[in-house]
Amino acid sequence: MTALPYLDLHADPIDLTAALVDIPSVSRDEALIADAVELALREQTIGFEVIRSGNAVLARTSLGLPSRVMLAGHLDTVPIADNVPSRREVDSPEGDVLHGCGAVDMKSGDAVFLHLAATIEDLAHDLTLVFYDCEEIAATFNGLGRIERELPDWLRADVAVLGEPSGGFIEAGCQGTLRVRLSAGGTRAHSARSWLGDNAIHKLAPLLQRLSDYEARSVDIDGCVYREGLSAVRISGGVAGNVVPDVAEVDVNFRFAPDRSVEQAVEHVREVVDGLDLGFEVTDSSAGALPGLSAPAAAELIAAAGGGVRAKYGWTDVSRFAALGIPAVNYGPGDPNLAHKRDERVPVQQITDVTDVLRGYLSN
Repeated sequence: MTALPYLDLHADPIDLTAALVDIPSVSRDEALIADAVELALREQTIGFEVIRSGNAVLARTSLGLPSRVMLAGHLDTVPIADNVPSRREVDSPEGDVLHGCGAVDMKSGDAVFLHLAATIEDLAHDLTLVFYDCEEIAATFNGLGRIERELPDWLRADVAVLGEPSGGFIEAGCQGTLRVRLSAGGTRAHSARSWLGDNAIHKLAPLLQRLSDYEARSVDIDGCVYREGLSAVRISGGVAGNVVPDVAEVDVNFRFAPDRSVEQAVEHVREVVDGLDLGFEVTDSSAGALPGLSAPAAAELIAAAGGGVRAKYGWTDVSRFAALGIPAVNYGPGDPNLAHKRDERVPVQQITDVTDVLRGYLSN
């Protein structure tokens, strides 16, 4: 039986990040880290109700304060790539950095939230902490969905802060994402007598040209500029090296600004491919999230962070909170471009800076 790791929530959040990285927690294998987080919250915080939901851990205060802030972060990581345990490099070209799977995405954000829960003495807002499982795999497994179904009262707040890596900037809202499979049909034949067939792959050429020529829209929402993108992300077809193929498919991914609904995004892709004789199947979709920066609690956070706000490129779970009517932002240490990489690393100064900003925001 694996010994339960000890997490010192009063330690420097840099060291706490390293301790979290040192607990392997690939998606669907988060039991050990959830056990450690649960025990630490129960033993080292005061005034929090703590519960467990599968491999998610939730905690909240009920002090009757005028507003409630939710701090949410996922405990899972992508598969380890020889980058656990953690490793600190003080004299790297980027300065003092902490290496390890999940250091960026998003155990440094989790460490900040855990440390603050244990060390803030004079809260300005009631707090809800949500540390959840299975964010890095298909949305159907995401622990937030289970919590929404089984414990909806725990997902009520005036603003939500998702600790996704944002380089220490507040990244507002998120793009929506849509995947469409476009298919062409033809007639199979021997490639030595290709005139007897009808090549399905060749029929994709007009589609690929349209995608290559596509001009992405940029949209300014609440001072955040979201740039859209429409890209072919997978292509398949062919039977053998001597056969004219009768089926070919292209998967297209549309990352759309949050002023479009999923339905409007689908309609836009239909317009782009209009006139092409192709099958059209929506295989996956998730709505985006508007910035919601006008909400008072969100405005206070932006002020505490010095006003630095930018749009979030990519989809995150802020979309889930937005669907519940909760203004939500991404705010955490680390460069999102380093997430999931073998050399994933976070500048330790960003961990300190995010901790200081959130402490100022959450404290009287």
